[in-house]
Amino acid sequence: MTRGGGSAARKAAVPAGRIEIDVVIDRIGSAGDGVARRENEPLHVARTLPGEHVNARIEAEGPRGARGRLMEVLQPSPARVAAPCPHFDAFCGGCALQHWDDAAYAAWKRGLVAAALERAGFARPNVGDLARTPAHARRRMDLAVQREDGGIRLGLHQAHGKEIIDLAACTVMHPALFALVAPLRATLSSLSALRSTGSVVVNLVDNGADMLIRTDGPLVSTDRIKLAAFAAAHGVPRIAWSLGDGPSEPAALNAAPRVVFSGHRVEPPAGAFLQASAEGEAAIVAAVMAGLPDRLTGKSRAMELFAGCGTISFAVAARLRVLAFEGDAGAAAAVRRAQAGSRVEMTQRDLVRQPLSAKAFSGAAVVILDPPYAGASLQMPLIVASDVKRVIYVSCNPGALARDAALLCAAGFVLISAVPIDQFLWSAHVECVAVFDRRAKI
Repeated sequence: MTRGGGSAARKAAVPAGRIEIDVVIDRIGSAGDGVARRENEPLHVARTLPGEHVNARIEAEGPRGARGRLMEVLQPSPARVAAPCPHFDAFCGGCALQHWDDAAYAAWKRGLVAAALERAGFARPNVGDLARTPAHARRRMDLAVQREDGGIRLGLHQAHGKEIIDLAACTVMHPALFALVAPLRATLSSLSALRSTGSVVVNLVDNGADMLIRTDGPLVSTDRIKLAAFAAAHGVPRIAWSLGDGPSEPAALNAAPRVVFSGHRVEPPAGAFLQASAEGEAAIVAAVMAGLPDRLTGKSRAMELFAGCGTISFAVAARLRVLAFEGDAGAAAAVRRAQAGSRVEMTQRDLVRQPLSAKAFSGAAVVILDPPYAGASLQMPLIVASDVKRVIYVSCNPGALARDAALLCAAGFVLISAVPIDQFLWSAHVECVAVFDRRAKI
């Protein structure tokens, strides 16, 4: 039943946004939206759950189906719960699934990993329990900034929209970070460098909140004075600044920001990629360590690709020598500064554009890779063509994992274990550490 038309002719005559339709949600899609069927095409409706009968307004049509805005839940799911965050019903883009019962939510996330490995060719994959990150634990945030009449909006973009949700609360952000939101908003509003839009990347490191502020105007001397005062008042070790996406420079520096990975102090570059929570980092490192080969000698070596700032590198170096590769110049330099006295050897190399050859892996006891969201499509065939027998793949994208792991399956690798990790609580993202071993001859 529809309220604004249902036929193809009616759909063509009425602009998107005016059609309302009653549908039953079949499943949760990969983006965390409920998915129904509309005229044999998918209709994505955020904030819905499987089995729910809802009324939605069609807002956009596309090649992969339509997107609807939830207008009313006509028949709720028994698994629907009250969302803990006041911004959830405003469609804040930080969380997609706060309205789902925890057991069903956790089973769905674990199922994303299992389904990806099944698509790769591994029947009945050995997928462990979901490793959890609690509320108020996110230590890395990328916040949008917009100047408007009356002040500054500082927060996250609305799901499927450009509007910024001005954060007055957050159920995922670490309290030490959220405590900076209000005073940072006030400081940003006084900067002449912020003309219209900007962003703030914050990493909660061991000695405070490390910030990278991007603005759409140049930073003047009075702006630097204000940022220095903010940093001093709130114990911020460093505030870096950049004009748009340009190179960053220090705007206020009280101390070198630091993180300690397995006893090694690393000074990350501004805006560095760090694991989003301490719990997620610990789960990833533990799963990688558990997946290392049993028989190692003093001459054994690991090849680590997309090594970042050394989160995994220094842990693995306690067991064997690590040849690490990372494309980001700042991250690679940070590891090199910290690698003295360890068995880590860092090389800067863009593996997306210049993957390692199959010969480069000769004799390696294990290959560990933690690629970006798009995966490692150019590197995987060369790993498969090498003589490596153990591969540990740290994935943040089940789709890329399915594609890349399919090559391992076709080459005779078996899946030893897979640990799903819910590092981004209540989002549609799930991570996984999958361990593969080659049992067939090359």
